[in-house]
Amino acid sequence: MAKTKETTVEEKLRALYDLQLIDSRVDEIRNVRGELPLEVEDLEDEVLGLKTRLDKLKSDVENVNFEISAKKNMIDESKALIKKYSEQQKNVRNSREFNSLSKEVEFQELEIQLAEKNIKEFKVQIEQKKEVISTTKEKLSERESHLKHKKSELDAILAETEKEEQELLKKSAEFENKIEDRLVQAYKRIRHNVKNGLAVVPIERGASGGSFFTIPPQIQVEIASRKKIITDEHSGRILVDPTLAEEEQQKMETLFSKL
Repeated sequence: MAKTKETTVEEKLRALYDLQLIDSRVDEIRNVRGELPLEVEDLEDEVLGLKTRLDKLKSDVENVNFEISAKKNMIDESKALIKKYSEQQKNVRNSREFNSLSKEVEFQELEIQLAEKNIKEFKVQIEQKKEVISTTKEKLSERESHLKHKKSELDAILAETEKEEQELLKKSAEFENKIEDRLVQAYKRIRHNVKNGLAVVPIERGASGGSFFTIPPQIQVEIASRKKIITDEHSGRILVDPTLAEEEQQKMETLFSKL
């Protein structure tokens, strides 16, 4: 019975670097999208808040107008009572009744003065609230316009990149399945801990990609031999030789162009 062919270290290195190229491409897409989804969410919250405030202000104006109507009705009632008491004063039998009605008239006149004062105060409140309503409407209009622009921008980016991102994520999962779990977990751990999510990097000018620490010539020879997986002692990244990296980059560029 034929033995299952074992994966060589070189094949593992190629698969790991391919996975890195796919994941880096996903990172690029998400970087292009950047903070836009959060910006849109924040703007939506702000627009909702402004609309709620506007509704509250309009409700406040309605309530104050109701209070003004109530005060006007009270003034009419007081005036009717004054007329009634004044008529009654013509038919009083003594000064005590006359004085009593005079006090009622005086009380109603004070009620009218107080109601008129309240109406003036209410009208000032309405003018102030109308000013706030006006500025709130302007701000709401500006924020809605900004939101529309940002949503349009986000939709355009999503339309352009969403399909590619989903295809890349499928490819990432496929390539993960080609690599033993131990290496995948190590790759993900390194990717999480290093800058720019680069867990597998080629040697560039005698140093690991993105680093200024020179790799000793003997280690560079070992990396080029592709006989074992070697990590950078400074960053922990998995290292591959430039030739392998270039070959895989060309291969993956062809794959990306078909997505």
